[in-house]
Amino acid sequence: MNRQLIRVKTISEFHRMAGLPRPEHPLISVIDLETLRRPLAEGSFTRVFDFYSISLKKNFHVKMVYGQQPHDFEDGVLHFMAPGQVLTVEFEKNQVHNPSGWMILFHPDLLWNTPLAKAIKQYAYFDYAVNEALHLSEKEESMLTGIAKYMEQEYHTNIDRFSQSVIIAQLELLLTYADRFYQRQFITRKVSSHQILTRLEELLSQYFSSGALAEQGLPTVAYIADELHVSPNYLSGLLKSLTGLSTQQHLHDKLIELAKEKLSTTNLSVSEIAYELGFEHLASFSKLFKTKTNLSPLEFRQSFN
Repeated sequence: MNRQLIRVKTISEFHRMAGLPRPEHPLISVIDLETLRRPLAEGSFTRVFDFYSISLKKNFHVKMVYGQQPHDFEDGVLHFMAPGQVLTVEFEKNQVHNPSGWMILFHPDLLWNTPLAKAIKQYAYFDYAVNEALHLSEKEESMLTGIAKYMEQEYHTNIDRFSQSVIIAQLELLLTYADRFYQRQFITRKVSSHQILTRLEELLSQYFSSGALAEQGLPTVAYIADELHVSPNYLSGLLKSLTGLSTQQHLHDKLIELAKEKLSTTNLSVSEIAYELGFEHLASFSKLFKTKTNLSPLEFRQSFN
């Protein structure tokens, strides 16, 4: 298949490429996906947007890859993309797709000089691996669809000095609901969540027992997330909901448990233990250990004598 990279810089450019009328607002657009129904030639394209997108896509029967992961587009799945992220679509010759749902496209400039410009970075689902896109109930889908339609209605009216504030407020409401629904998903999809946690424990156990700590140091969050086929933000969000700890905190706790084991069951010096655990400097190991236990490594060892 031929792969074509398309960088879409503006919402107006997206409208032109999709054969849609010019957007009524240059920085935001709510698109009814039924207007995009058309035959597709065989091949694939890779899109990179310079703006945010939030999509509720149903009956969208094409193969999609978000970043490096296949997308599980199903009915009632909400998908988020931040500027600069990569989405690849592959389709068979003369395939007709009949999507329904909607897309909200908004440019970062829409958020300029508003609290949401900074706050939007806290919504980790813009970085989630798509095999954990947001699965909505009918009630949740209806709620978010209502907000999207309200936003569309707002910019269809005469734009005045209140328009941006009203649109931003509705956008923030939608993002907040999405955040709530993601937390619900962590709870209701416990089987999947705990499978990831089990794989994490197996991965760390293998890494720690292989001698990699001394050679390579503590594994990075990015490395662990890649091995588990999720994004770093998704992994931290999942661990936070299940254990109350971020990935980094979880790693440090595992490291300290291993340090305690070596201090209490071996005759290795504190310096040797620090080296085996991947620390270049004894002071760094001692500082972390005391932060976690309120004791220095030597004080902890002496408590067993």
